[in-house]
Amino acid sequence: MDNSSEIKKNEPISCDICFHRCRLNEGQTGFCHARININGENISLNYGKISSLALDPIEKKPLRHFYPGSSIVSVGSFGCNLSCPFCQNSEISLSDGAPIPKTKNYTPDELVALCRQYEDQGNIGIAFTYNEPLINHEYILETAKLIRAEGMKTVLVTNGSVNRTILDEVGPYIDAMNIDLKSYDRDYYAHVLHGNYAVTSDFIERALYYSHIELTTLIIPGDNDSDDEMRSIASYISDLIKRSGKDIPLHVSRFFPRSKYSDRTPTPVEKVYHLAEIAREYIPHVYEGNC
Repeated sequence: MDNSSEIKKNEPISCDICFHRCRLNEGQTGFCHARININGENISLNYGKISSLALDPIEKKPLRHFYPGSSIVSVGSFGCNLSCPFCQNSEISLSDGAPIPKTKNYTPDELVALCRQYEDQGNIGIAFTYNEPLINHEYILETAKLIRAEGMKTVLVTNGSVNRTILDEVGPYIDAMNIDLKSYDRDYYAHVLHGNYAVTSDFIERALYYSHIELTTLIIPGDNDSDDEMRSIASYISDLIKRSGKDIPLHVSRFFPRSKYSDRTPTPVEKVYHLAEIAREYIPHVYEGNC
């Protein structure tokens, strides 16, 4: 009797969606809480499971140079492949070890039908946001293809921390992205966020081939709020603009206490405006957020 297939099922698998490359034993979930090894296959736990849904102004994503004045259906699921101590959506990112939230199942077809229902309210399509959408890239891809066939738009709000192969699969069907550039400090990315700066910067640079791109930096007092840090971020974006020939707006956003940083104070409004002014010395389009 050939039991090689049974042996293979019992072997750990490697998840290659992001830089963590989690080794998953049977029934084990990865760092993101949303991928699981079932019978030797890397399965999405959150496929079609929607935890959050709203019709938002496009500027709330935030996108300022993509169909301004329009609205977009915003959906989130659960799970994230970073563990930011200041997460603004920790109850669905699960960064605080929260239980999986209550969700409602939507097939890609059902989600597209929902988007069509809001067209008379200015809806231009769908934004995958709130948690990290690309850990469920299969669902994103299927839905985005259907959205495009309907003449509507797909937006991603992402931490930009998945491997290039995932971006190259999904990117051709994405019309705009807002990508978090949380810091210019490689050690901060690695030790505070459990991320990888090189992966994020590569993602940003590659994403410019596919979509309209805007970036967001959330200003955390005492973490990434120095003048030098903003000069480094803005200089990097300026270089990207020169090399790509594309407009790349930056959103300088105010932090409010959440998650493991719930004992901290909000970013002073004057600090956000000050850092935005520094950024404008390097790049033309800078917007203050959450002020």
